[in-house]
Amino acid sequence: MYELVQITDRSYYIQSPAKIGLVRLGGEDVCLIDSGNDKDAGRKVRQVLDARGWKLRAIYNTHSNADHIGGNLYLQRQTGCRIYAPGIECAFTKYPLLEPAFLYGGYPCGDLRHKFLLAQDSEAEELTEQVLPEGFSLLPLPGHFFDMVGFRTPDDVVYLADCLSSRETLEKYRIGFLYDVAAYLNTLEKVKTMTARLFVPAHAAASEEIAGLAQYNIDTVLEIAEKILELCREPIGFEALLQKLFEFYSLRMDFEQYVLVGSTVRSYLSWLKDTGKMTALFDSSRLLWQSV
Repeated sequence: MYELVQITDRSYYIQSPAKIGLVRLGGEDVCLIDSGNDKDAGRKVRQVLDARGWKLRAIYNTHSNADHIGGNLYLQRQTGCRIYAPGIECAFTKYPLLEPAFLYGGYPCGDLRHKFLLAQDSEAEELTEQVLPEGFSLLPLPGHFFDMVGFRTPDDVVYLADCLSSRETLEKYRIGFLYDVAAYLNTLEKVKTMTARLFVPAHAAASEEIAGLAQYNIDTVLEIAEKILELCREPIGFEALLQKLFEFYSLRMDFEQYVLVGSTVRSYLSWLKDTGKMTALFDSSRLLWQSV
């Protein structure tokens, strides 16, 4: 873990729970794409840099989930690097309590205020095309989170962040976290048509071909949507629906899974309602969902 993997003479990634991109900018200067999940990850990244005499100039965050920004503060304090994050993700990076609060829908209890959902705050700036290194391209990849992006480097390596999961992960957990289902499906359709020297997803193996995995992720989303519609043939409340999904997919309920899967299921319900496949009823002071 935290092994440096070279792709080209400029582009690398650091093997970690969420892959960290590393690109040489010229001379000893490098930038990172994300920073890992905590201070310990940041420390291990610093060891990789120091062993090669590289100087960290910037971290470009793809999005603000804690496992992608957790090393920001340590690395910023140690190196003085600048940190950039896109759109709403910049606010979440500066004020990371927003992540567990958003997921829970209120002030998060202590069970949700841990490093996997709550990173340390870091001083982030708005990520735009203008602040990217020369030759970099910004790739909007919304859906998994608010304003998530990926990057294409000058040597045609594409870092895809969390826009798709590995087959193994989906087969084990099935319901991957999503914020906006419609945007996510559009992103995957776009990714299917991409070509690159190498694709580097954060949570799947690096590969020269990505269309097959993108399609598998699309098929999984549509399968889950059909299951939700099936479970909502009769009016059902959200908690009962969530229980049935956990039981059907053999998921283990705890606070973290409750908010991650629960938030995702609410996103599916919104999408299904907006596309006319689901309706919402209010009965005896309860919100009930029913497929059309």
